[in-house]
Amino acid sequence: MTHPFATRQIPFFLTASAPCPYLPGRFERKVFTRVEIGEGPALNDALTHAGFRRSQGVLYRPACEACDACKSVRVDAERFEWKRRWRKILNRNDELRVSVETQTATMEQFELLSRYLDSRHGDGDMAGMSFGEYVMMVEEGAQRTHVAEYRDADGVLRAAALTDVLKDGLSLIYSYFDPDWDRRSLGAYIILDAIRQAELAGLPFVYLGYWVRESPKMSYKAQFQPLQVLTPSGWQLHAELANHEDEDEHDGFD
Repeated sequence: MTHPFATRQIPFFLTASAPCPYLPGRFERKVFTRVEIGEGPALNDALTHAGFRRSQGVLYRPACEACDACKSVRVDAERFEWKRRWRKILNRNDELRVSVETQTATMEQFELLSRYLDSRHGDGDMAGMSFGEYVMMVEEGAQRTHVAEYRDADGVLRAAALTDVLKDGLSLIYSYFDPDWDRRSLGAYIILDAIRQAELAGLPFVYLGYWVRESPKMSYKAQFQPLQVLTPSGWQLHAELANHEDEDEHDGFD
């Protein structure tokens, strides 16, 4: 089957140098392209497999000079190791009910996101996001996207994850949760539930974006085993990741 973008030359652009958000003292650049209407799913599939990430209507990947610390990683959902610690987190959040039917942004989601950002990222790039900007975040781009909503027994929204459906897996774009439920390990729970959803759908992988070994806020991704990293030779199990045991909570899916 021919991709809808196969007959056109895809234009790529390079950002200006800016301070790296993960490694102090370093600078980042990104190569990116825009997603045209109608080609989102196929282009998202192809470029995600090549190490790109989606943000609204843009697909990007690091293109830093003299640095390749950012590694694309994905969980092998078919062979995921359901360790005792993961089962405990699932049991701790057993009352939550997930829905993946929502494909549009809602004010309820935005209010939860705002509380989350105020609590955890008050000085971050997303702080002060407007509802209109949140709508763009959810509704622009790949067109095969949903917001997984997690509600408690009373129907209160406690967590959400913006998710792209790829031909071979789920790509977790961004997650957020109720800061008052911080002890529930909801960040890890969202990933675990995505792995379950991928298994049920017969999809082999869950894409987690970039892993940076030297960055504490990115280290959580190495906990979910087996984890594959994109190398010049393709996707491979990385021995260093396989031995990583960091248990810190995480934020988002950069």
